[in-house]
Amino acid sequence: MNNYNTPAYSSARPIEIELIRSMAHKPLTTKQNNQLDELLRSPADSRDAFIMKPAADWLQTPNDSQDATATLFGDFWYRGELCIMFADTNVGKSILAVQIGDSLSRGEPIPGFGAAGKPEKVLYFDFELSAAQFRKRYSSDIHGNYNFGPGFTRLVFNPDADGARKFGSYADYLNNAIENVLITSGARILIIDNITCLRSGTEAAASAVNLMSKLQAIKHRYGLSILVLAHTPKRNPAKPISRNDLQGSKMLINFADSAFAIGESQTSAGMRYLKQIKQRSGSQVYGYDNVCLCRMIKPYNFLHFEFTTHDTETAHLLHYTEQHRKATEDRITQLHSQGHTLRAIAAEMGISYVTVFRLVKRLERELFSQSVIARNEAIST
Repeated sequence: MNNYNTPAYSSARPIEIELIRSMAHKPLTTKQNNQLDELLRSPADSRDAFIMKPAADWLQTPNDSQDATATLFGDFWYRGELCIMFADTNVGKSILAVQIGDSLSRGEPIPGFGAAGKPEKVLYFDFELSAAQFRKRYSSDIHGNYNFGPGFTRLVFNPDADGARKFGSYADYLNNAIENVLITSGARILIIDNITCLRSGTEAAASAVNLMSKLQAIKHRYGLSILVLAHTPKRNPAKPISRNDLQGSKMLINFADSAFAIGESQTSAGMRYLKQIKQRSGSQVYGYDNVCLCRMIKPYNFLHFEFTTHDTETAHLLHYTEQHRKATEDRITQLHSQGHTLRAIAAEMGISYVTVFRLVKRLERELFSQSVIARNEAIST
C-alpha cells in the first residue's frame, strides 16, 4: 500500500470534521463552505456527546415553545425547571405542593401567582401521607370530598412491588419507575413529595444526589417541569433562611434550577412566609426584604395556603430578648437536670451544641459561686 495516498484521517469521522480538517490543507470551495454551514446548523445526532450551534441560533425560540419561560407558580417556579421547595416538618410543604398541582391541573392560577393557562396533566408522587391522612385534608363531614380535576394524579409506593432487585441501586429503580409512569401518562409536570423519603441506608446522601441527577436528565429528555420537596434539619428560628438550611444543600441545590423555602413566622401564630433561595429563569422578587406572607386555611374541604401580603423576613424571625434568654436558660437547666445530653438539648432547643455547652458551664460556675457565698455566710454567722 502506498502510504502517501492513504488519508491522514479515518473515514468514520463525521463529514463536518473532515471538511474542517481539509481547511488546513487548502481553502474550501463555495459548495463545501455552504455544506459545512448547513451541517453546523443542522440538529445534532442524538448519539453525539455535544449539541453544537452558533450562539445566535440559541436565541431563536421555536414556535411551539414560546411559553417556555411561563411561570408555574409565580416567580418561584418556572416552566422547564427542576425546582426544590424546602421547609421544616409540619410547616406545610405538602399542602402547598398539592395546591400548586391542583391549580395547574385546572388551568386556574393561585391568586397572585401567574396567569390562567390550559389544564395540564400533573403527577404527584406522595411518599409522605397515608390515604387516610390525605382524605382528612381534602374532605369534610359537611361538604364531602374535594373535587380534584381529572388531570391531577396522585401516586404512592406499591408495597407489593419487587422490581428493585433488578437494578444496581434503589435510586436507579426509582428513576426507571418514574420514567415509565411519565411515558404512559404523557404528563410533563412532576411533583415529588419528598426526596428525603427516597433516601435509604448509609448511602442516603449519595442516593438523593443520584436521583436529582437523573431527574435533571429526564427533565431535558422529555421537556419536564419538576418540583421536589425536601426537609430542613432543626434550624435557629432567629436566623434568616438560606440554602445552608436545606439538608445536603451543598450537593442537592447545585442540581436545581430554582429553590424556595417556607418559613414559620415567630411573631404571628399560624403565619407562614415564602422566600426565594435560588433562581435562574427570573429575578429575585421574594427575597429577605419582601417575603410572601400566607396562612393555612380550610374553609370547606380543601386545606390550602391563603396569601395575604408581603413583609421583611426580619419581622418574622425570633427576636432574642432578655425574656427569651431567661426562658432559654431555664429550659436548658431543666433538661440538663433531667439527665439529657448536651447534644440532645441542642437538638430540642434548635441551637448549636457549642452554645449549650458554654451556657451549661456558665450556669454551673454561677451555681458554684452562689453555693460558696452561701456557705461563707453560714460560717460567718
